[in-house]
Order: sequence, then structure tokens, then C-alpha cells
Amino acid sequence: MFKLKNTIALSCVSAFLIAGCSFQDTFRFLGNPSLSYNGPAFDGQLQMPNSVVVCRSKQCAAAKLSMSREYIYNSLLHLFDNNNHKTALVCAANPGSHTCTESFITMPITVGITPAYAYIDSVKITDVSVGKGNAKLNLILNYNVTYNGQTPDCTPAKSIMYVKNVNNIILEDAGYTCKMTTIGQTSIKTLFTIDYIDLDFGFIGGYYSIGFSGPAYGGGSGYMLLRLPKDAYPLSPELMQPKNSGKQVSSILKGTTVTESVTEEISTNQGVQIFPLHK
Repeated sequence: MFKLKNTIALSCVSAFLIAGCSFQDTFRFLGNPSLSYNGPAFDGQLQMPNSVVVCRSKQCAAAKLSMSREYIYNSLLHLFDNNNHKTALVCAANPGSHTCTESFITMPITVGITPAYAYIDSVKITDVSVGKGNAKLNLILNYNVTYNGQTPDCTPAKSIMYVKNVNNIILEDAGYTCKMTTIGQTSIKTLFTIDYIDLDFGFIGGYYSIGFSGPAYGGGSGYMLLRLPKDAYPLSPELMQPKNSGKQVSSILKGTTVTESVTEEISTNQGVQIFPLHK
């Protein structure tokens, strides 16, 4: 009997050591050993960073040492504007090395009466605009939310990115809804405090907190990375007319036309070109 008690005690200690991350996960494992836990590799609490690290020209440094709030705001505007209508990947990451540990973020939820895990692995940027003032970006984001192998219909998230100062950069939304059950809509709210911006490769890192309310409820927090397809450097629009784009160019003066030779002359001359007029 004494040996049996010692064996049970050792088994419990081993279970606590294996689970390691939290007592909640340990009790979940003991209550249902067949249930596997696929949580994020780093499950940190939401917190404001002491300093924001910005990487540019392949060099990284604390923003408060050599950057202003306006510089960070303009860089974020370029970054999101370059990636407008693009899909950014979302991954759970390590806050020290800023490397992905999973190809998604996940959080425990309850759908009706059924325990489940919600996953977000990407977000599509569908609109970028400058907000009132000089410290806010208005964004429309479409999160790819799944749970237990199902993809619910979700509305776009009207979000703002606010640069209060070089150490306070927040992305938040007013809440968006997902049809996760046959009865009612589930509201989801996201808060993202940014502490890492890589302008060379389009990475944004920070602590997140995501909450569900409604027929499906739950949530979680941790550290994640947004991986944008393009970098933050401004685009180069085509402002010059391509050569040999057409044989004739219509004039605004009484419908007259200019031949190709005249068009080439216009492009090469520095002075004022007088168009031929019909009498």
C-alpha cells in the first residue's frame, strides 16, 4: 500500500513537471489524458514593452535612442501601404529571439458546451488609411480564424494602430464577429502591443491578447509575429510615360493629334512645345 502511494505521488510530480507551463494544463491533462494540448510555445501575459526595437538597413537598435514617434509612424504607414491587399502570416514566437515557434497562434475556447481550440494563422490587410492627427493608422483586417478543423464566416475587423510615443505602439480593434455556432454570433476582440519592428523584412512582433464572447467564449495571450510579404521602403510608381506606348497622342486643343515623332521630341525637349493647330 505504501509503495502504491509513493508511485501515485511520483506520477503526479512527473505530470506536473512534464506539463510545466501552467496548473490549468496539468489538471486538464489529468482529467482527460487522451486530450492533447497544442498551445503556443510561449504563453506570456500581455504587457507594455520597456523599449521598442526597430531594425533598418540590417541593423537593430532601441527606437528611443535615435528615432522619433513621427519616423516610426511614417515607417509603419509605408509598411502597411506596401502590403495593402496582401496576406500577412501570423505565428507564435519567442520574444527574445523573435523567431517563430509555431505557424499559428492558438487559444482555448468553449463552443457551446464543447471544449475546443481556436487558431489564427494569417490576416489579410484590405484597407489602409491615415487617421485624424499624425499618430493613428486606420486598418481593415480579415483574420483567418479556425477551430476544431472548421472555418467560420467572420466579418472584417476595423482596427487602429496608434503610435503614442516610441515606447507605446498598439494595434487594437473594436471587435469583429464570427458565426461559430448555429445560434448567435461570437464577438472577438484583439489587442496587440508592439515591441519589435523589422523594416527590412516586414516583421512586427509583440504581445497579444485575444478574447471571445458569446456562444463561443474563451481566449488567450502570448507573443506573436506578423510576417508581411513586402518591406517598409516606399514604392517606386511609374510616373514617366512608357516609350512607344502609342502612335498618336490626342491633344486637348480642338481634338488635334500629335504624331509619334512629335511625342518623342516633347519627351526630349526641355522648353515649351507648341502643338500644331488646324486652321
